[in-house]
Amino acid sequence: MNDATMFQLIANELNLNPLQVKNTVALLDDAKTVPFIARYRKEHTGSLDEEQIRAVEERIHYLRALEARKETIIGSIEEQGKLTEALKKRIEAATKMQELEDLYLPYKPKKRTRATVAREKGLEPLAEMLLGRRETDIRDAEALAAAFVNTKKEVEDSSQALQGARDIIAEWVSEDADIRKDIREETFARGLLTADAKKVEGRTPFEMYYEFSEPVSKIVPHRILAINRGESEGVLRVSVSVDEGIMEQLIARRVMTGVPGAFREQVTQALADAYKRLIAPSIEREVRNALTEKADAHAIEIFAKNLKNLLLQPPVRGKKILGIDPGFRTGCKVAVIDETGKYLEGLTIYPHPPQNQFLKAKAMCAV
Repeated sequence: MNDATMFQLIANELNLNPLQVKNTVALLDDAKTVPFIARYRKEHTGSLDEEQIRAVEERIHYLRALEARKETIIGSIEEQGKLTEALKKRIEAATKMQELEDLYLPYKPKKRTRATVAREKGLEPLAEMLLGRRETDIRDAEALAAAFVNTKKEVEDSSQALQGARDIIAEWVSEDADIRKDIREETFARGLLTADAKKVEGRTPFEMYYEFSEPVSKIVPHRILAINRGESEGVLRVSVSVDEGIMEQLIARRVMTGVPGAFREQVTQALADAYKRLIAPSIEREVRNALTEKADAHAIEIFAKNLKNLLLQPPVRGKKILGIDPGFRTGCKVAVIDETGKYLEGLTIYPHPPQNQFLKAKAMCAV
């Protein structure tokens, strides 16, 4: 994604002109501050206010970080010799960091896992046969696994071979970007944030959350903050609960197609393990983090509103106030507020060079 594409994307998101975005980004890249740009570079930005400029700043930083991450991921997968044209196109088309990381997950260097150990024991072909990705004439799972028994590699019997194959399948499933997206969306839509009390003595401010449950999609920000605080203080035990059966069905719809009937029981066990052991904990962390970010942003917004109201209180009780924001080239901005702090009127005067309209400015400000 080049700069022009980024500018167009940001313009569409924020309902701006691409030229406004381009000029604003140029000023930000030139180390100009947001207040400076909003006040003194209106002719470049099309009179964007601070909030709009900060939105542009946030989005350009995100998109540039996304592009840098794409280059890193493509380079890493290419070094492994596993980069296909289809995968490269999916990576380049990604518009969210989470989507990008999901695509990279199968190729990301990782610690030794149960699946890693199973591969070292030569059980990956068995996993492929169970999924129907590799041809076999055998239609009995135990008989198929018997061919992979190898005491030298610590595969003592068919059950151990099948366990290793299921571990490999579980890891494959947990690293599938489409499956993770389905589970994530379903968890946000149908999940419940639950809390209960740990063993505590005496009363605490978190008693209303000792037996608490509310949909993830509906919980309000102040409750999230309270629950997080109770958890950090060791009072509450918090989790995200969902219907595991529905989640396993979502996975099965993507995986079970093509699985031979004789092997479906083994694959079903692998899918259940993939969800409970690998996918669910990861998605729960993502959901909790997203809820916390949302709650923090809301808290900052409320604080900002309260602070604004405080700052806008009349500076001197019972008096009208005339305030001047000095400026040479663009003039001095003048504003008048009444005894309650309510804005009455404002204007721009030019008492200094180059206009030198001192007498006119004095007359305009005469009370």
